[in-house]
Amino acid sequence: MDMLRDAQIAELGLADWRKLGQGLHARYLVEDFGAGARFVAAVASAGDAAGHHPRTTLGDGFVDFKLISRDAIYRDDAGQEHVVEWVTQKDVDLAGRITELAAEQGLTADPAGILTIELALDTANAAKIAPMWAALLTGSTDAAGRGTISDDVRDLTERVPILWFQGTDEHETPRQRFHLDMWVPAEFAEERIAAAVAAGGTVVDDSEAPSYTVLADVDGNKACVCAAVGR
Repeated sequence: MDMLRDAQIAELGLADWRKLGQGLHARYLVEDFGAGARFVAAVASAGDAAGHHPRTTLGDGFVDFKLISRDAIYRDDAGQEHVVEWVTQKDVDLAGRITELAAEQGLTADPAGILTIELALDTANAAKIAPMWAALLTGSTDAAGRGTISDDVRDLTERVPILWFQGTDEHETPRQRFHLDMWVPAEFAEERIAAAVAAGGTVVDDSEAPSYTVLADVDGNKACVCAAVGR
């Protein structure tokens, strides 16, 4: 099934869901653990019927869902097809059904509470270093390049955040090579940036905002606040 572009997803108006990174994310507030478990059971039945299931986290007062297809089709400029991990129509359909179930159970979505973190490493040698990082983070080199057309390290069980490699020219050390990418819903990006600035951070580069904004702490360590807008 073809992957859906960010603009296509935005046009669908999925009220409870936000596209962060590669997947659709939602958080619902529940009264207690039992209420969360009952909601998850209902979602499980819907997933069984659809032959597709979300990644689910049941916590104290909330349930988080992530929807992503591991067999999405991406077509490059030459028309060649690649199997990638991304959002497809089956994710959108199940997201709609989960929204219906939440309404039936009187649950409220909390888009401000969702967040996805990715690790980014600047390198001119992604293909060479990816296997080592895959083995270190997941125990196997199979995670290098899985579900992507690049060399990203993606753990099948999502125990660790995605590690992606930002291409750079060869450079001398020392310099910051690692940084965090924090994916937040677009409407909350300014709020998160303002909170970081109020806590002592500095906006280093907002020329690509709202797609991403680069911030730094007082030592110069950088991080990016990212949103699926303008990409």
